[in-house]
Amino acid sequence: MVFIILTVLTQLGGVALLLSRMFRHRILAFVVIYLVLAVAAMWVAPAFGRVAISCFQSGPLQVQSEVYCGLNRTYVTPEMRDVLEDAADAMARDYPGTVTMLLDANFPFFDGFPLLPHLSHDDGEKADLAFYYTDDGQYVPGDARGPLGYFAFKDGPTTCPPAWPTLRWDMAWLQAGWHDYALDELRTAAQMDRFISDQRVGKIFIEPHLAQTLGLNDPKVRFQGCRAARHDDHIHIQLN
Repeated sequence: MVFIILTVLTQLGGVALLLSRMFRHRILAFVVIYLVLAVAAMWVAPAFGRVAISCFQSGPLQVQSEVYCGLNRTYVTPEMRDVLEDAADAMARDYPGTVTMLLDANFPFFDGFPLLPHLSHDDGEKADLAFYYTDDGQYVPGDARGPLGYFAFKDGPTTCPPAWPTLRWDMAWLQAGWHDYALDELRTAAQMDRFISDQRVGKIFIEPHLAQTLGLNDPKVRFQGCRAARHDDHIHIQLN
């Protein structure tokens, strides 16, 4: 069970667990082996068509939390990396000081390997981005309402009925614990417009009420469905 959990969460953790059983101090061995595998993955992943967005990089495109790097969830195809970097650079040029924050992307190896709880992050061609936020009307660079960028929902009208099974969690018990930031509609709409105009991008998922608020009316902008996770806390983009 531990092997399965570690594999599902990190892709490499199960392998590290098995290798650590050859050593007397298994916990220490697991930590060391996992770190070695995680670092090695950054060098090997290009052979599988993936590259890592590093938590150590600065500039217009950054990773929201070190947790995503630690779990090997920041891998994308080179084309997706270019899409993300081009969009982040353009946002920083048009809105100086803007930092675009990456959330979940994909694991380093093998198409079809699921990145739970996502339903489609399995080929390096999908990525989630945090919204831009303001505090008292001032843009908050490199920050989100919650530490992971997810689960701080901007509620609005929905046609989704209560259903099961579903990943459409409300997490009402968490909402009061987040920063009291407001959605930066200007920057978020501008970012969405860039992805809409980018011929490399095929689909963008966001909740319909937010698409309406941001004035988005394009076939690329879609509703992910009532059983998938809510998309009023982040933006999902994927390649053609």
